[in-house]
Amino acid sequence: MTYELELKNITKRFGPVVANHNVNLQVAPGEVHALVGENGAGKSTLMNILYGLLQPDEGEIFLRGQQLRLRSPLDAIEKGIGMVHQHFMLAPSMTVAENIAVGNPPKGKRIWRNADLASELQSLQDLFELSVPLESKVQDLSVGQMQRVEIMKSLYRGAKIIVLDEPTATLTPQETDELFQSIRKLKASGHTIIFISHRLKEIMEISDRITALRAGETVGTVKTSQVTPTEVARMMIGRDVATLEKAPLHTQGDALRVHQLCVSGDTKDRAVDDLSFSLQQGEILGIAGVEGNGQTELAEALIGVRPIQSGRVELLGADITRRGVRQRMDAGLAHIPQDRMREGLALDRTILENLIVGTHDVSPVSTHGVIHWNYAAQWSREAIQRYGIKTPNEQEKAGNLSGGNMQKIIVARELSRGPKVVLACQPTRGVDIGASEYIHQQLLHIRDAGGAVLLISADLDEILALSDRILVLFNGKASGLLRREEANEALLGQYMFGLGEEEQK
Repeated sequence: MTYELELKNITKRFGPVVANHNVNLQVAPGEVHALVGENGAGKSTLMNILYGLLQPDEGEIFLRGQQLRLRSPLDAIEKGIGMVHQHFMLAPSMTVAENIAVGNPPKGKRIWRNADLASELQSLQDLFELSVPLESKVQDLSVGQMQRVEIMKSLYRGAKIIVLDEPTATLTPQETDELFQSIRKLKASGHTIIFISHRLKEIMEISDRITALRAGETVGTVKTSQVTPTEVARMMIGRDVATLEKAPLHTQGDALRVHQLCVSGDTKDRAVDDLSFSLQQGEILGIAGVEGNGQTELAEALIGVRPIQSGRVELLGADITRRGVRQRMDAGLAHIPQDRMREGLALDRTILENLIVGTHDVSPVSTHGVIHWNYAAQWSREAIQRYGIKTPNEQEKAGNLSGGNMQKIIVARELSRGPKVVLACQPTRGVDIGASEYIHQQLLHIRDAGGAVLLISADLDEILALSDRILVLFNGKASGLLRREEANEALLGQYMFGLGEEEQK
């Protein structure tokens, strides 16, 4: 058959690192083709080559049988190839319409208004169920709406092949369902979708075929209907995923206590509204809820970067309500932030420097303000190996790594300090199956050793797999508190939309 898109024997090197080695990908017209693999397997590199951001050292690209030479994204766009990156390429202060038309204004117009685009963009919205207010500024949109803007931008520029890189990583379950409706509409209209994801359940639901990469090489391509999630996972990581084993629950008193907490948000007075709960030593307490219901503000208040209006926070019996971030860290609180790019890492600094943040000014890393770089380098190399961070060495800049490997740096740094309480916000977002498995095991190890974990996650599978109790937030309030054995997705869903009554257990 003539493929819509074919990449043959693609090889790409970055110095001594071989990101892609003789990779082959064949995408049929009008299909949803999933591209899967561990962090650092070469997926993003391959797609950046397809989009003209990188040039291959070897190999060829064919579009409907015709060989392409893509020197830049403009070449890719001209050939009908669009890409929605995991980290959106949008100008926050501009409107939706302005972001869509930037660099490609309405035909025949040097000076134009949003109204000049309204008819065409409304047609795209109606056809592909991509509803988003065109006059709104991007900075005022939800993550799901931003993603629709990126897809509309590709369609407006004539894309027939659309690459979606980790499109569900930051979406709520409802937004994911809406995205999948749009993908099905695109497929029905003859568009071809390349879908990159680590979430097996979503891959099995939306894709027609799957190609797996491992260590920069093609493992194989299969029809989704002919394989199981276990077989796909094995293609990705080369082994079966271990089953999580939780020791019996054995709590030992309160590790964290929140009493009548009120926290203001950026756009409303009470993002967290009179919230009370306790997290016990030896327990994982999951915080579930549709994103935007106070989870972010709660986490920021607990770590000390957002002021508390009223209420009290106690850590291991000590009142930390007015303490700063460093004081809370010294008292035994660790934080895995939800946004690794903005909150978790200094992207232009080395992996070593990022790993020692928080311990850089204490023994044995430093003495009297002087950092012992040899010790720090050796410790960093051990952490890199222990957490499976894929990098040439500890001197590589953090911003050069894949998103999943960035996440591993944060987890390694925070958990290696031996914390008493871990505030884990979306700890496996954008992380591959193998790395997620390892992070989950580390969180369970802290719990089983008598530590405590407050797990804030939009992934209900993760919440249900790890939590001993689950607190559901709705409009900044506790709408339900359940023991794990009582909880299921349907019941949590009711509480997440405020349909249940708070029940303290």
